[in-house]
Formats: sequence, C-alpha cells, structure tokens
Amino acid sequence: MKSIVLREIKSFFGSPIGYLVIAIFLILNGLFLWVFEGDYNILNSGFADLTPFFTLSPWILIFLIPAVTMRSFSDEKKQGTLELLLTKPLSVWEIVNGKFLGAVFLICIAIIPTFIYVKAISFLGLPEGNIDMGSTVGSYFGLLFLIGAYAAIGIFTSTLSENQIVAFIIAVFLCFLFFFGFEGLASLTPSFSNAIAYFGMQDHFKSMSRGVLDTRDILYFASIIVFFLSLTVNQLKSFQS
Repeated sequence: MKSIVLREIKSFFGSPIGYLVIAIFLILNGLFLWVFEGDYNILNSGFADLTPFFTLSPWILIFLIPAVTMRSFSDEKKQGTLELLLTKPLSVWEIVNGKFLGAVFLICIAIIPTFIYVKAISFLGLPEGNIDMGSTVGSYFGLLFLIGAYAAIGIFTSTLSENQIVAFIIAVFLCFLFFFGFEGLASLTPSFSNAIAYFGMQDHFKSMSRGVLDTRDILYFASIIVFFLSLTVNQLKSFQS
C-alpha cells in the first residue's frame, strides 16, 4: 500500500495538479477571509475566531477534492493500466486505501499553511490571545474528517467512468448532497428536521466545530468513509472478474 501512496503523491507533485490545488485553496480562502468585503471577511466580523474559514472551506473543498480524485481510477481505465494495477501483489483494499491516503495527504498539505490564521487571529484578539482554541482545534478535526469523506466519495466516483469530467460531476453532486442536501431537506420537514439533519455531514461537522469530539460524530464520518471505500472495492472486483 505504501508504494501506491508514494506513487499518488509523486503523480500529484510531478505535474501541476498538486501545486494548483494547494495554491487555489489558499488563494481563495485568503481573498475571502482577508480581502473581499462580505460575510466571510474576518476583519469585518468583529469576532476573534475562525468561523468564517470553517464555513467557507467545505464549499471550496467540495470542488477541489473531486478535482483531485477524479483521475484516481478514471485515468487508469482510460490508459488501460487498471488491469496491470490489479495484477500487482496487493489486495484491492490496499490499492484503494493507497489512492485514498494519497488524495487526503495532498489536501492536508493545503490545510497546514492555514495554521497561520490561528496565530493572526490570536494576535488581533482583544486582549491578545483571546481565541477559543477548543473550538478551533475541534473545527480542524472536523475538517480533517470531512476531507476524508469527500475523498472517499471522489475515489468511488472515479471508478464509475473513464471520463474524468463525469467522475468529477458525480463526486461534486454526492458531496453536495451529503453535506448540504440533508440540511436543506430538514428545513422543509420541521417535524423530522433533527432526524434528517443527522444523516448529513454538516450537522456532525458543526458539532465538532463546537470543540466537543463526540464519538457519534467520529463514527458517522468513519462510516461514510468505509462505506464509499467498500463500494469502490466492490466496483473494482466486478471489473476484475
């Protein structure tokens, strides 16, 4: 599996893809949080917290992560190298996990520079250092689990077609459905709003953002990741047979 992870990382940084993903994520966040006027501007919010960043990031990642994962197996199928990959002395699970971890690693690299925002907010607080670190740390953990869930969905959709654009569109749709769809559906059915919202990622992401790492939230994201990776494995096994 390690060889697959390293292969994916080399592939990302051996082409402009890896650098573009990191640059786009940081530039978009930087512009919305510090430059553009609006609801996401931290300087205009009057609060020493990173809530705007954690509100904006799921929107950006909902497009960036599918852009990273769309080539995972689509490109292998198009180039005719999937059969060769499946004949390697690795289980299908190891291949899928390798692709998954490679994509997650790239996005985590893009997240690391945003730690400077924490220092900046702490410096700007009145008094200096007045920042809710519990909420901030919880939000970063929530973002990490969200990245994993998005990546698992993207890896799965890349097995559905050798056309990367098709894989990208399906991944964006499913990520949007799981993060925003259930929340929207809950608002239409007030009687069952809590039950419906519970099935969406946004509800669990918000729960983590409060600074409390509830095992129910962790198990939810873990279940989403395992579910879509299992679908990916089954899809590849059907192709293998």
